[in-house]
Amino acid sequence: MPGTCVIGLQWGDEAKGKLVDLLTSQFEIVVRYQGGANAGHTVVIGDQTYKLHHIPSGILNPGVINVVGTGVVANPATLLKEIDSLLQRGIQIQGNLLLSDRAHIVFPWHIAEDRAMDSSTADGENIGTTHRGIGPCYGDKVGRSHAIRLGDLYRPDFRQKIERVITIKQELLAGVDWSLPNDLDPQTIHAEFSGYAERLRPYVCDTTSYLLDAVEAQRKILFEGAQGSLLDVDHGTYPFVTSSNSSGLGVAAGSGVPGRWITKVIGVAKAYTTRVGGGPFPTELSDATGQRIRELGKEYGTTTGRPRRCGWFDAVAVRYTARLSGIDTISLMMMDVLSHLPEVKICTSYEINGERVNRFPSHVDDLRAAQPVYETMPGWQQDVSKARRRAELPDGARRYLDRIAELVGRPIEFVSVGPDRDQTILD
Repeated sequence: MPGTCVIGLQWGDEAKGKLVDLLTSQFEIVVRYQGGANAGHTVVIGDQTYKLHHIPSGILNPGVINVVGTGVVANPATLLKEIDSLLQRGIQIQGNLLLSDRAHIVFPWHIAEDRAMDSSTADGENIGTTHRGIGPCYGDKVGRSHAIRLGDLYRPDFRQKIERVITIKQELLAGVDWSLPNDLDPQTIHAEFSGYAERLRPYVCDTTSYLLDAVEAQRKILFEGAQGSLLDVDHGTYPFVTSSNSSGLGVAAGSGVPGRWITKVIGVAKAYTTRVGGGPFPTELSDATGQRIRELGKEYGTTTGRPRRCGWFDAVAVRYTARLSGIDTISLMMMDVLSHLPEVKICTSYEINGERVNRFPSHVDDLRAAQPVYETMPGWQQDVSKARRRAELPDGARRYLDRIAELVGRPIEFVSVGPDRDQTILD
């Protein structure tokens, strides 16, 4: 059976792009199936660093077909900028990239809505949107009446659709400061997006049919998740989540490939925990250790550049997402960052209102009240970046891996000891 998934197990930024790039040579097709330009996957190959937002990380491997699926919301300008950047660096795109005609499109009004509307909860805490129009675009997708898909850009009534949507949006948000009113001129938007459509035309197709044909032909497919399972709109730390199903539960809906074709799920987690934006974070370190992890791990957002909040590994949260996404094995990333610390900690349970619990709370208020219960282990304080086998790691590092596997209930298959493709332990 052909399907393998790579799923983030934390709040995103787990270095999924590196693992996808590493695995791609074993597959014929790589599929991105949800999220939008709010996702940022970084791949390092030698002295070259690639930052991808829409296009699957498999694009860096010649001869592999990369599919941007139906569940993605795409910004054509950002997508074309990515394509042009890859072409300038000698990466083959033509024949290696397919875009779903069912994918929904981010328009200027979505970005204006994102910026104009207060992106906070009823309690006033900021959700942490990237202001790239992702949430409003997904909102229109679900609402149906105001949505425009990539395939609609090639229809004769495209101009009329734009005019109708802008009229409705202006009525709905009358009195709100749009900040960029010129962006909402129908003629300007039609001309701009028609130009995008022509440039994208060679890549646009019915990717659902393509992928169904592929699985029936037993072609090997790798599904690349964006964000992380704790940001899943239904099962994450709501409302501090993304606008799509970023756990393993979203693969079938976003790609169009039934779950019966997916036979292996790899969960990706950092050796510690990070988070961007608002929301509770039980193991967050607001001290010198947290700052040191941030600097050693270069923990700044690929998409926004915002500093990430850093903390110890949360085994309660990762065990929950491992079960939620149905993972088979773990890929633990950024082990080299912890090599500089004299001791490391793992959160093994929470104290919530005086009660010891091992389950991840379903309500954000309970998670906010959670106090982490830590298990402290001695650090190894040795450089691990040259290790290529588990046996080459210091004893302390191996004990740390074994304890995480035990607590999460899944074996660790891959260990990343540096940013480069080659700095990975595979045994």
